[in-house]
Amino acid sequence: MSPRLIFLLAALVFAWLFAFNSGRELAYNLAYLLTAILTLSYGWAWNSTRFVQINRYTRARRSQVGQFFEETFEIRNRGRLPKLWLELRDYSTVPFHEVSRVVNSLQPKGSQRWQVRTLCQQRGLFRLGSMSLHSGDPLGLFSVGQTLALTSDLIVYPATVELNSFQPPIADLAGGDALSRRTQFLTTNVSGIREYAPGDSFNRIHWLSTARTGRLMTKEFELDPSADIWIFLDLFHEVEQALAWRPERPDMGVFSLSRLRSGGKRYDVMQLPPSTTEYGVTIAASVARYFLLRNRAVGMMWNDGGRQFLQTDRGQRQIRKMLESLAVSNAVGQQPFDELLLTEGARLNRNDILIAISPDPRPDWARALRELRRRGVNSIAVVVNGESFGGRRSCQPLLHELEISAIPTYPVKQGDALESALGKSAGWEFRRW
Repeated sequence: MSPRLIFLLAALVFAWLFAFNSGRELAYNLAYLLTAILTLSYGWAWNSTRFVQINRYTRARRSQVGQFFEETFEIRNRGRLPKLWLELRDYSTVPFHEVSRVVNSLQPKGSQRWQVRTLCQQRGLFRLGSMSLHSGDPLGLFSVGQTLALTSDLIVYPATVELNSFQPPIADLAGGDALSRRTQFLTTNVSGIREYAPGDSFNRIHWLSTARTGRLMTKEFELDPSADIWIFLDLFHEVEQALAWRPERPDMGVFSLSRLRSGGKRYDVMQLPPSTTEYGVTIAASVARYFLLRNRAVGMMWNDGGRQFLQTDRGQRQIRKMLESLAVSNAVGQQPFDELLLTEGARLNRNDILIAISPDPRPDWARALRELRRRGVNSIAVVVNGESFGGRRSCQPLLHELEISAIPTYPVKQGDALESALGKSAGWEFRRW
């Protein structure tokens, strides 16, 4: 209750007491005036948040670090009286998503619309809403509000970087025997023909068989005898290292336009949070995208407090599945990386390539990779140097173990450009640490 309202209520009580005791007309007029002021002010405030419609249009509930998330808001006055001012407060958890604002002079049957664009700087699952609507009377005596409890979710995928190359080159991926597994993808291996089914593309029709039988016949394909890619990500809670970091408010002024790439969707320079987890997740997502865009089958395994497993698959659908899973994963796993490699690596065969990503400085997981190689599983190691993130243990014993095991190694430090760090030939740069 505001001091102004308390003063008027006290004046109203005094005016009526004085009018009853004195019987003077002036006293009654004063009491009537104060009563009318308070009654009209309350009625105006009560009506201010009534007959108001708020529409929230979310363009997409999926975004990615480095991209913009957009929402459009519309507030409409469905009543017959104007709204002097309306304050909309938003309680979304998206960082720097500034939806709250004050709308002035909303005419009867009128509306106002605005758009909010927010640069996504953190991956994760965020809440959109709830909202509340506040207003009052022109004298500022009463304040009323309504809560709009409806909420929805926004998932922000981890960032990915464009890799021009990655060891091993695509042409050097080990192959194997024909897998004899049917696939919906076009490959170089035709396993047979069958009758046309609704949904089959015309480039799968076998025209010679169609002409011979008089019926539409389509070709069936089987998977190429090429290596599947398995990405193992270490999210063991004891090996995570991170420096203090807080997201900064993005500069969206006129002079920041030069920082935007063509199309205005991403920033030229993307700064990852200084955390081994964020670097590991970004590396895993980028490597998976690199191979999937080249029509390779990619699977992923990690432990973030529970066993997480994505079976090998191809195409854009697999990219979305991996990004969505990695968006909500954190370093809370209870299984050391060497145990994860040995237990889950038992399912791999000679047609698979394992890419291990870990900040663990212990050489135990390098020995696990060497053990898997004895079974014919080729491996690549991506070592996130925890020392550059504030860790105290050196990873030199690990790098030495990887070197003597002849396992191609990519070292990554805090502040490295991942495009460059992962685009070089593996196995030599760690000697310079």
